[in-house]
Amino acid sequence: MPRCIGLMSGTSLDGVDAAWIETDGERIAGFGPALTLPYDAALRADLRRLLDAAPRLAADDPWLAGITARLMACHAEAVAALGVSADLIGLHGQTILHDPARRRSWQIADAAALARATGLPVAHDFRAADVASGGQGAPLAPVFHAALVREEVLPLVVLNIGGVANLTYIGADGALLACDTGPGNGPLDDWAMRHTGEACDRGGALALAGRVDAAVLARLLAQPYFAAPAPKSLDRLAFDEALAKSGLAALSPGDGAATLVAFLADAVAGTKLPVPPMRWLVCGGGRHNPAIMAALSERLAAPVVPVEALGWNGDALEAQCFGFLAARVARGLPISFPTTTGVAQPLSGGRISHPPTGHRIV
Repeated sequence: MPRCIGLMSGTSLDGVDAAWIETDGERIAGFGPALTLPYDAALRADLRRLLDAAPRLAADDPWLAGITARLMACHAEAVAALGVSADLIGLHGQTILHDPARRRSWQIADAAALARATGLPVAHDFRAADVASGGQGAPLAPVFHAALVREEVLPLVVLNIGGVANLTYIGADGALLACDTGPGNGPLDDWAMRHTGEACDRGGALALAGRVDAAVLARLLAQPYFAAPAPKSLDRLAFDEALAKSGLAALSPGDGAATLVAFLADAVAGTKLPVPPMRWLVCGGGRHNPAIMAALSERLAAPVVPVEALGWNGDALEAQCFGFLAARVARGLPISFPTTTGVAQPLSGGRISHPPTGHRIV
């Protein structure tokens, strides 16, 4: 069975996750080592500035090229640090713009450079075909989540809280429904950086010390996005204008953080699902924040637990997913579906870049 390395650099902009998985894109034979290689402060700051600049940025901008080269160097370092052999890499890239309404989802990456650096074929460009066909291009993890929960009691939800929060609902019959629920850590991370100089609200300290401002929260939850049915997806900065107009900026650091946590949790709780799930399994960086986990537990009727309760590695899950999807790309299997991205029919996607002949490092 193919041995794959998945690489994921998410909208939290904190680093690159790398994970080894043995899979043919349908069955999972086993998991291997995983790690997170944090971005240095300068790269993280440049990536955050890139999010703001992306709508006006040309693909051949020299600044963008420089950041992409630094990003790929981190990815190559992460692959090398795993210290394992593999047959294929799945490279997500760094999302800097997600606008499916205009049939665009932009992940910066250089698959050819990574293939040269590692000596391995690299599956990449996972979202383009779906978006070009009228789909949302996200989330892409549901087919992986479905493979993971074959022996679990259903229905259940896998909730990923990165910069944006998204969920996969898996029904009792295995049917999938997925969407971005709303903000994840992104607005809270930006708030923490602004008020504390820290990259995130560590330990939920800010939010736990504050109180939710009901008026600000109501204005945030009034956004049209929340009334729209799934499938649907968001850009990392989708709520920036609403946040600026909500009155959030006038709140104390603690109250602002508490209100942002409530915004995240209420958006999740308000997502319409076919049947109430038996459990909510939480992955992504948000599960490390006690304020977020407590807010979810208060609002959701079923138990809310980190995915480690099932023996999964919640920090590696998305990287494992893109190793799994790489195997599907190699076999031409669908990676997106009508109930997960809104595409008209199950759709394969992605491309594979190959290294120079005979050049293999890993």
